[in-house]
Amino acid sequence: MEHVHIPNAALVLVSDGRRALFLRNKGTPKAPELVMERGLESENPPTREQGTDRPGRKPGSDGVSQSAVGETDFHDLAEERFAATVADTLYQMEHAHQFEDLVVIAPPKMLGDLRARLHQEVADCVVAEVAKDLTTHSIPEISRLLS
Repeated sequence: MEHVHIPNAALVLVSDGRRALFLRNKGTPKAPELVMERGLESENPPTREQGTDRPGRKPGSDGVSQSAVGETDFHDLAEERFAATVADTLYQMEHAHQFEDLVVIAPPKMLGDLRARLHQEVADCVVAEVAKDLTTHSIPEISRLLS
């Protein structure tokens, strides 16, 4: 992984569609020392466990035939709602002056969901983005991977 410049005292968000870690860099940009400040988790089982209905049907344009309607992906919807929760949390933290610099680390889909939901004040604080899922790594391992 390439070196990521993480300013001292920067907030580092490590997130996926179910978990968010809010870490603070207590080290230097060249040798980050990440410390956990808070975390968020969301219960999000696979879609097969959330939806049990068959796909819906609707009448065709001729009034006789029927066509299937795609099944709702409840897992994706829950991930999008979680991204909105994370974005709102960052907005509250920014307004409480809890960070000036923000580094966002998330898988590409979550990164896109977050970008779409971040308030402009928070987006202006983003100094780096990493499109990786590091939520399963320990905090010391994340620090090592980013240095």
